[in-house]
Amino acid sequence: MINRREMIQEMAIGLGALLGAGLFPGSVYGAERPVIQAAGSPKRVIFFLQNHGFDPLTCIPKGLDESCALDGVTLEKPMQALEPYKDKMHIITGLHGRHTNPGHSAYFGALGAYRGGTGVPPSGPTIDFALSQALPETILPPLCIGMESLESMRARPTLATLSAAGPNQPLFMHCDPNMLYQTLFGSIAEGNIQQQYQARANVMQEVELVAKLKAKGLPRGEAERYGSYVSGLHDVNGLSEKLSKISGQLKKFAPKVDDRYLKPKFETEWHDALLDIGIAALQANLTNVLTIASGCGEYFGSWKGLGVPDTGHGLGHLDQPGNPIWTKIRQYNCEMLVRLMKALEATPEGLGSMMDNTLIVYSSNNAEKQHSGGETWPFVLLGNAGGRFKTGRFTRIKERPINDLYTTFLHGVGVPVDRFNIDKNLAAIHHSKVGPIEELLA
Repeated sequence: MINRREMIQEMAIGLGALLGAGLFPGSVYGAERPVIQAAGSPKRVIFFLQNHGFDPLTCIPKGLDESCALDGVTLEKPMQALEPYKDKMHIITGLHGRHTNPGHSAYFGALGAYRGGTGVPPSGPTIDFALSQALPETILPPLCIGMESLESMRARPTLATLSAAGPNQPLFMHCDPNMLYQTLFGSIAEGNIQQQYQARANVMQEVELVAKLKAKGLPRGEAERYGSYVSGLHDVNGLSEKLSKISGQLKKFAPKVDDRYLKPKFETEWHDALLDIGIAALQANLTNVLTIASGCGEYFGSWKGLGVPDTGHGLGHLDQPGNPIWTKIRQYNCEMLVRLMKALEATPEGLGSMMDNTLIVYSSNNAEKQHSGGETWPFVLLGNAGGRFKTGRFTRIKERPINDLYTTFLHGVGVPVDRFNIDKNLAAIHHSKVGPIEELLA
């Protein structure tokens, strides 16, 4: 028996997280799209952030000090799964994020490139949301997925730590693959999943109708506030309707629900299931930006499925270069990146594949290490987003903030902004320059 109150709560959690601020005042759908993309231009961006930092010595091939091509060099052991993709890779060092207050994690500051840290709300849009507004329109804003211990993912099926639509407008990430699958693919599922999806959809339509009736006769101020919630319910039901209209796409790409979803032995089984859903959402064109948070943008984490017995905060106190635990975690990350690329390469788009029009950004939510001051913040790019970014390169940048990299991303997708989330005064202090980092653009 499906409890009516639990049904409403779970539906609100799942769909509300997808719609970001849509269930609350200031819907993200109110943002004006700054550019209309033409066919053949960049179509999607994927962010993958591993917590506890990204030590540059784990990604810079030995002997490389100056910018150069990656031909003839061998990647470090933690990154070796990407060896066949060196021609699609760009390793970037020399950026900093001192102003983001990274410490254990910069939280929203990692993708916002502004002051973050524990308990600090977002002060502006993060780069994943900004890009989603510039890329060809899809049904959803950025889809964010978070990977943690089984206990944490079950206790917190959604949380907000990394992405935001604007000041005080966090976007929630999904940590429970069962809830996310039902929300995205429940309409075309079979058996119990489909029954629960339909029952919840029916209840939410009733709730919207009752809410509209209750709004009548309220004083003007209350009516405006209440109306925003009614609008949020309308967004929820509107999403269900939109998904029902693309059932063919959903059926084509929906991942198979297996024992990993319902009877996971290790957290990595849920990590893999979440990645499968994220890939399917890209293939079905549900979203144009996927943000993956290994460690959920915080300073805990668990990878027992890799044979890593240690969990939580203590992992961040281990030196990463040459450490067998961190080698396993980083290799697992890179294997996930390969799965992403292979899936997109196998999916036709235009005259080529989806990967041809994709940019993948791999980094961390707190620079190079835990307890970081943000002195150095390495990034690895994969793909060229329709020929917009150089690949097969190692580039050492001289003293520029991560804001300038995010400005470069926007230029690459056709939004030629001068700066991203940094004013002139801070720009002078932190060595930010106007415009993109030219050596990264093709």
